[in-house]
Amino acid sequence: MILENETFLHKRYQIKENLGQGGMGSVYRAIDQNLSVDVAVKENLFTTDEYARQFRLEAVILANIRHPNLPRVSDHFVIAGEGQYIVMDFIEGEDLRQRMERVGILPEDEVILIGAAICDALSYLHTRTPPILHRDIKPGNVKISPDGHIFLVDFGLAKVYQGNQATTTGARAMTPGYSPPEQYGMARTDTRTDIYSLGATLYAALTSVIPEDGLARAMDNAQLTPLRKRNPEVSRHLAAAIAKAMEVDPGDRFQSAEDFKAALLNSKSMTQQLLGTYTIAPPPSEDEKKSDPLKANALTHSLPPEEYPFVSPRKKQFERDRRIRRILLWILLGTLVMGFLGTMLFSPNSMPASARKFLPFLPYEQSTGTPVGVDFVTEIIPEEATATATIMPTQTQTIIPLVVQGGSPTPIGADFLQIAYASTRTGVAQIYLTDLLSDKAIAITNMPGGACQPFWSPDGSRLVFISPCAIKKDTYQGSGLYIINADGTGLKQLPAAPGGGDFEPAWSPDGKTVAFTSLRDGYMQIYSYELDGGNIRRLVKTATNKPARQPSWSPNGRQIVYAYQRVTTYELWQMSSLGSNEKQLFTSGDVLSNQYPVWSPDGNYILFSQRRQTDFTFPNLFSIKVGVVNSAVKIDLRVLSVEDVDYSPGGSWIAYESGGDRGYHVLYSTPSGANQARITEDVTFDDFDPAWRPVQQIKN
Repeated sequence: MILENETFLHKRYQIKENLGQGGMGSVYRAIDQNLSVDVAVKENLFTTDEYARQFRLEAVILANIRHPNLPRVSDHFVIAGEGQYIVMDFIEGEDLRQRMERVGILPEDEVILIGAAICDALSYLHTRTPPILHRDIKPGNVKISPDGHIFLVDFGLAKVYQGNQATTTGARAMTPGYSPPEQYGMARTDTRTDIYSLGATLYAALTSVIPEDGLARAMDNAQLTPLRKRNPEVSRHLAAAIAKAMEVDPGDRFQSAEDFKAALLNSKSMTQQLLGTYTIAPPPSEDEKKSDPLKANALTHSLPPEEYPFVSPRKKQFERDRRIRRILLWILLGTLVMGFLGTMLFSPNSMPASARKFLPFLPYEQSTGTPVGVDFVTEIIPEEATATATIMPTQTQTIIPLVVQGGSPTPIGADFLQIAYASTRTGVAQIYLTDLLSDKAIAITNMPGGACQPFWSPDGSRLVFISPCAIKKDTYQGSGLYIINADGTGLKQLPAAPGGGDFEPAWSPDGKTVAFTSLRDGYMQIYSYELDGGNIRRLVKTATNKPARQPSWSPNGRQIVYAYQRVTTYELWQMSSLGSNEKQLFTSGDVLSNQYPVWSPDGNYILFSQRRQTDFTFPNLFSIKVGVVNSAVKIDLRVLSVEDVDYSPGGSWIAYESGGDRGYHVLYSTPSGANQARITEDVTFDDFDPAWRPVQQIKN
């Protein structure tokens, strides 16, 4: 929960402003009441033993740092039941990203001085015993104070480097364009990792363009565009120095920050003799911004977001159209609300009794139903409970209070915190991996036709997915199944049907079989593929020309639950892993359609999405208890829609997509809806098809 302004922490620090929010907590500007100075307060809300140790180690690292280009830590404390806090210098001014947005391409001399100052800070960090790596150098983490002094800030990903052993203080994360290939897991990071990131930062400052991603370059999917091609005014010596710092192979880079600094200063005659502290032109003061608006406003050709370097024109047009639709919808809703309020205030007796009973401040004679003000879920109770596969003609609804068992939600650190999902952030869907503690997305695929519907192998080392898949759709004619390692290597295509049309893969718990939906019969049916023998077999045999899709394995691998359209709506059915003993789980009539089933890790429950078939409604989340006939219960997560749910390995959390025609977003929360958060906050692209990474075989 974000702290409100004027809140007091530790009876000393008065919160004044939220400076930013990440996966582990927020950073605030506060006033130290004892010293009457501004400070930055960084919080860690995850208080499990592992993260507590990491956070304490970060405090110890920073508390011992004394360098003019680095902030100092002045306090560290714990508030029981809330979190841990580090207090450090608050650096006023603007960061390098804001400076690039304000002025565009930076002058060459200024970039050299920024690079030299950060090299000084890195030399200090890298020569500590043991060495300290920053691992997240980018424009947003370089600050320029009001007197033009340059600081390297944000040590959330700092690491103590000890030869073959490394102690991390914070989550491993990558920023595409600024992170070298080894930070994606291709090799161990060392001091040369920071040199690459600084080179990429200076490249962006000189061009207003984020350089090509290091992982894509290492996999020969991209080449670094020469700096002088984007800015011919840059000297050859400076361009060569930055290119050397950004070499894919760490052995080809500068081997120390001092070497990089020397190359930067020697690239121009006027900077060769500069020694000591380096400063640049300070950011404009508030008075200057008021007198000259051009100094306050970012340029129209500002740098794109650091994490997402490209959005296609088609996607931008789609977003503009979506904003127009959203505005029209709000106008319509406003008109309806005004009409309702007018009726309620001036003609309450004309309102139906069914509506008036929810407005207790209006007089009415009859009162029925559940009291207003309680949270509730909907339990569907058919008029006649039966285990046979019959369609029930009618049903009733009983409203029951939603009771969350247990005194408090499970701490977020209790489960492995990586989710794979599909995202259209580059214009075409690709699969990304996000560590929830860092909020940084790592691209796993780079398929020309796009990729989506990832599903993890049970040991968490590989993913099965489908391609082509440019955007989210209901079916994918022409798609095929692929397997790839978690680090983006080892791409392999599974045997495809003539013309394609294989999608919705699900890996069996023993890792030997992939079940999937296929159009090879001309309509959707569920098939299985044996990874060792290569045998492909059709599983559903109930009827011909009746779609069956979305297989989900039971935790023991003996059963598969799936969606089956026997008449007009999709129903949930269950069969053995060999495709026998098909039976319907429960009945919901010819109006409600049930899809996207997923088994809980303990095998006791099945979650699924339900929507009306006859008219448009957003899907809601329901749960049924395995073995109990007709036990469907609605779970209210208080979001627009819930679809394609996936459990975390321990069952304490669920990830799901929500949105519909307003765009798709991946969220996660406890199964009861507590501690809800979004994977990304950007609304210019769609995130969908979440898959929580298994924890069993994950290695540090």
